[in-house]
Amino acid sequence: MSAEENKAIIRRAFEVWNKGNLDIFDELFATNYVYHDPGNPEVCSQKDYRRFVSRVRTAFPDMHLATEDIIAEGDKIAVRYTFRGTHTGGGSPTGKHVTITGIGIMRFADGKVVEFWVNADMLGYRQQLGAVPSAE
Repeated sequence: MSAEENKAIIRRAFEVWNKGNLDIFDELFATNYVYHDPGNPEVCSQKDYRRFVSRVRTAFPDMHLATEDIIAEGDKIAVRYTFRGTHTGGGSPTGKHVTITGIGIMRFADGKVVEFWVNADMLGYRQQLGAVPSAE
């Protein structure tokens, strides 16, 4: 697939997050999908990732994931993104608004995402929620 076609898949994948549209999940992510995220090591497979998306959307029902940059090269895409949302759901909601930035690299095969490496500002996220003291 072309770089532009892969970019279109990424934009649709953000719909999964922003609209909670899990119906298109299998269309976008391969059954052998692997997720690499040091901030969420328990999330590895397509099934884990689907549960992860649902869990985050429950914790942050007003969440929005914005693409800041998308760069394509061969079978990979790099995306710089910003997550914004208010922690009003889940186990112990704080009511706090958070902004998290991150960068991910996705690898494609046969028109689907097969691997995703993520590096997000999890320290900043935890500080915004009050779970970790700020450096100030």
